[in-house]
Amino acid sequence: MKQILLCLLLMLFSTQLSAEKYIVGAQNIGYYPHYDFSASEDKGVGWAILEAFSAHSGHEFIYLSMPIRRLQLELLKGHVDFVYPDNPGWYNQVTKNTDKYFSSPLTNAITGTFVPKDNTGNSMERIKRIAMPLGFTPVNWQQQVDNKQTKLVWVSDIEAGMWLVQKGRVDAIDLETHVATHISKNVNGLAPLTLDLTLPHNEIPFMLSSLRHKGIIDELNQFIENNPNKIREIKNTYGIISFRKLKPALMKEQRVSEGQVWQ
Repeated sequence: MKQILLCLLLMLFSTQLSAEKYIVGAQNIGYYPHYDFSASEDKGVGWAILEAFSAHSGHEFIYLSMPIRRLQLELLKGHVDFVYPDNPGWYNQVTKNTDKYFSSPLTNAITGTFVPKDNTGNSMERIKRIAMPLGFTPVNWQQQVDNKQTKLVWVSDIEAGMWLVQKGRVDAIDLETHVATHISKNVNGLAPLTLDLTLPHNEIPFMLSSLRHKGIIDELNQFIENNPNKIREIKNTYGIISFRKLKPALMKEQRVSEGQVWQ
């Protein structure tokens, strides 16, 4: 009996030693329901999943909101332990993705080109001005920009970028489906925009990254793998759906066939 109690005490002591505080550097842009780390309480679905992992593991996360272009620099300096969101397909001039450890996706973002609902079906050549959140990379539009066929209009505020579309000052905005829906529902006078399936769009995993804490990333991955119902429950709370479920409704609404969808 004493040996059992001793083992339990050692296990508890070991857990307390391994549970530490970590700083997560987060993008300082309001991208709710995915994330809004400037919020005092509910910071979005990514935060909710990390908090569930925190409760499970005992690791405490402190969230610091900062400019997108500064995140990787602070990660390199060691001033933050993790960056969220991150993705191995994103390019930056500070850190190498081959040097970083990436978690499994906490969630997936459906990003793409949003236009007024009555103006879908345009070719890329007809998009002369597109609003882009400051710090984001215009991956799908880079060639158009380089060829001076499309001009980027940088915006630090998503809502302001959506107003630019509505007022006709830009032709489109690079945005995320759930974010666009959330803002449209909560801003008076702002007409809903729609993801134009004939223009560039992607489903992008949002991951946690680190240069130094592979062990915590491994723990998080194990938590995500072992708790699919919990992860699904959190996503459902925030209304996060997959592109596979969204696509048929958009195709019907925009009256496009599979062959017309941007590939």
